[in-house]
Amino acid sequence: MFRLFNILFTTISILLLSYVLYKSEVVWKGNAREYYFIYYIISIILVTLSASFFFINKILRTYIFIIFLSVVSTLYLFEAYLNFPYAKYADVRDKIKLYKKEGKNFDTRTIREIYNELKKDDINTSVKVSPLRSVKIKDKGIQPLSGVSNSKTIYANENGYFFIYNSDRYGFNNPDYEWDSEEIEYLLIGDSFAHGAAVNKPDDIASQLRKFSSKSVITLGYSANGPLLEYASLREYGYKNVKKIIWIFCDNDIPGLGYELKSEILLKYLEDLNFTQNLKSRQEEVDELARKIIKNKKFDDNTFNLLRFLKLIKIRGQILNNKIEENYSLKNPATFIEVITLAKEYAKKNNSEFHFVYLPYKKFFDDKYDENIYLSVKEIIKNLNVNFIDINEVFNKEDNPQDLFPFKKYGHYNVDGYHKVSKEIFIRTTEK
Repeated sequence: MFRLFNILFTTISILLLSYVLYKSEVVWKGNAREYYFIYYIISIILVTLSASFFFINKILRTYIFIIFLSVVSTLYLFEAYLNFPYAKYADVRDKIKLYKKEGKNFDTRTIREIYNELKKDDINTSVKVSPLRSVKIKDKGIQPLSGVSNSKTIYANENGYFFIYNSDRYGFNNPDYEWDSEEIEYLLIGDSFAHGAAVNKPDDIASQLRKFSSKSVITLGYSANGPLLEYASLREYGYKNVKKIIWIFCDNDIPGLGYELKSEILLKYLEDLNFTQNLKSRQEEVDELARKIIKNKKFDDNTFNLLRFLKLIKIRGQILNNKIEENYSLKNPATFIEVITLAKEYAKKNNSEFHFVYLPYKKFFDDKYDENIYLSVKEIIKNLNVNFIDINEVFNKEDNPQDLFPFKKYGHYNVDGYHKVSKEIFIRTTEK
C-alpha cells in the first residue's frame, strides 16, 4: 500500500510542478514568475518530499502518510463545503426574495453565462480586467490602466441586474465622444466606485455629473485601482483643458498600494515626472493583454467545476481575502502622501481644481472598523490643503445608511447611494 502511495504521491507532485511550469513559462511566457513563485516552492517541496519516501523507514512513512492524508482530506472537505449549493446560493436567494417584493426579476445568470450569450451577438464582448490583476502579469513591458476598448464590457451583478457598459477608445466607462470635447468639466480618477460599479448609465457618478453640469465628464476609474494606479492613469490620460480633477477615494483602495509598489513600471511614475508608457497609442497592446487575461479568467460563477475544485480555488480565494484584510491599514503613508502631492501638483500645473472625495464603505458593515484609517487620510488631505469632500457626513445623516447599498448588504452603492454622492460632489465643487 505504501509503495503505491509513494508512486502516486510522486506522480502527482511531478504533474503539479509540470503544470506550474506550463502555466508560468508557456501560457504566460515567463512574464508571471512572481505570481507563480509560491506555487513553484510548494510543488518543489512536494517533489522532494515524495522522492524522500523511498529512502526513509516505514514508521516515519506511516506518520507522514497519516498527516498528509489528514491535511488533504480536511482541505477538500472545506472546499466541498464552500462549493455546497446552500452556501453558494444563500446570499442570492435572499436578494431574489427582496427583489420579488418590489415586483422585479433578479437576473440569476452567472458572468460566464451572460458572457457566452452576449458574445454570440457581439464578438467584441468582454469582461472587466482590473489593472491591479495585470500588475502581476508583465507582458511586453506594458502596465495597462484600463480594459478592452470599444467593447461591450460585463462587470458584475450586485443590484439584481448586470452592470454592463460600452467601453470607450481607451477601455474606460465613458461615451467615446467625450474624448473629442475641447474642455472637460470633471475628470474622475479612482477605483470601482469611479468606474461605476453595480449600476448602469445614467446612475453612475460620471453620468450624473454630466447631467448636473450639462458639460463633458470623463472617468478614468477602474476596478481595484489603488492610489498609484490612479495617479498613473492621470498622467497617461489626463486632459489638457480640465476644470476640475476629482480624486474619488475609498478606504478599500489602501490594500492595493502595497501590490502596486511591486510594479517596476508603476514606480517609474514616482521616480520620473517625465515618464510615460504612451498608452494612448498602445491600446492594441492593452487589448491584447486584457483578452489574454479574459481567456484564462476563472469566472466567479456558481457552476461546479471539477478542475477548480481540485485546484482548491475557493480556499485560495478565502486566504487571499484574509491577506488583503490584514493589509487594510495605511502602511505606506509616505508613499500615499507623495502620490497625492504629485497629483495636486499635476492639477496646479494644468490650471485645474483638485478635489479629494472620501467614500464610506466598510464602516457601515464592520463592527471592528478602524476609523483611524479615515481620520489619518482626512488629516493628510487637509494638511496638503486639498478640498476634502467627506461623504461620511452625507451618509451619516441617513436613518439607515445601509439603505444606500445593494439589498442593504456589503458592496458598492445602489442608485440612491450614487445619486447622493454625485449630488454632493457637484454642490461642493460649484459652491462659491
